[in-house]
Amino acid sequence: MTFQASDDAVRQPDIPPPSLRRRLQAWLRAFLPAPVRIDARERWRACGGAALGILVAGLLSHWLAGPAANAWLVAPLGASAVLVFAVPASPLAQPWSVIGGNTLSAAIGVACALCVPDTDLAAALAVSLAVGLMFAARCLHPPGGASALLAVLSQQNSFEFALFPVLLNSALLVLAGVLYNSATGRRYPHTQQTPGTTPTRFSSADLDAALAHYNQVLDVSRDDLQALLHHAETAAFQRKLGDLSCADIMAQPVLSVEFGTPLRDAWALMRERRIKALPVIDRVQRIVGIVTVADFMRHADLDAPHDGIAARLRALLRPTGTTHSDKPEVVGQIMTRQVRVASAHRPVMELVPLFSEGGHHHIPIINDERRLVGIITQSDLVRALYGAVEVGR
Repeated sequence: MTFQASDDAVRQPDIPPPSLRRRLQAWLRAFLPAPVRIDARERWRACGGAALGILVAGLLSHWLAGPAANAWLVAPLGASAVLVFAVPASPLAQPWSVIGGNTLSAAIGVACALCVPDTDLAAALAVSLAVGLMFAARCLHPPGGASALLAVLSQQNSFEFALFPVLLNSALLVLAGVLYNSATGRRYPHTQQTPGTTPTRFSSADLDAALAHYNQVLDVSRDDLQALLHHAETAAFQRKLGDLSCADIMAQPVLSVEFGTPLRDAWALMRERRIKALPVIDRVQRIVGIVTVADFMRHADLDAPHDGIAARLRALLRPTGTTHSDKPEVVGQIMTRQVRVASAHRPVMELVPLFSEGGHHHIPIINDERRLVGIITQSDLVRALYGAVEVGR
């Protein structure tokens, strides 16, 4: 038997399309320049670097060419300077992009000037081939198109033009960029970091899939994009979580045991309260370790060839009744001594990486005197995050 939904069940609400006027306004707004979100200090840093880079390239190129040289500096270098000093993190501004993009494109321009008599056709062909070659050589650099065009318009008839002044100018500009950007606190060359080192709700594969779907050249490196998304995600969580601290979500009073608590008593307490971890404290309530179900299982000799798990666990919990024994008798002998703790006033947001990336399931909470006051589990954190998201909607 088959069923067919009625039209009323599947009909979507009528949403009027945007008017022609609104679409025109949105299209015109696309032509407005976006705000530049950098301060005056960064702007002056970029201006000073561009001046220094062109000065170094010009003076040294002129000195190497000699006083009789007619041309020692090419115009596309000005555009290269904007990239190297204003956006040094851009993939389009990296050393190989500057040197390879300008030099290979200039060589393409010379070849087109020599082989194609019509200047207009040679110019179009030079720029097109330069873009294709830069893609293939992984040195996409916008001023490279200008280098190819310059070679055609100036009717260059020798490939020496690609070596001097283009290659020399580009290499000197890159050298100035390395020194200046490093001295002013900018990473250049901007090497790609290992993906996946930043804790986020999306994986490196997710980011790669998004970039493949976007399918356009981005003027930002992949690691910078991932870092920006991480900071945006963190800001969103902080906005929603507000001033929520560990004290606001921790479970209290917290069940705990002492170093000398018998294994049987600790296990019975965990079974009775249906919990998987117990903080181990001293007489003044300070943390000395934590005992978990995994600690019991690890010392129950699960790799033994005979007996079941239950039998091995009963053997571990059974007291020997002797003064000397190699078998663990008390909690302090099987507990995990290295314990990650958090202060009661610590923001909850800072615990997210500990649970998501650090592999923690329970984090004891301490006060200013380092005494145990509570505990936060993964369930507590998920409940707090879910509540914050619901409130923020």
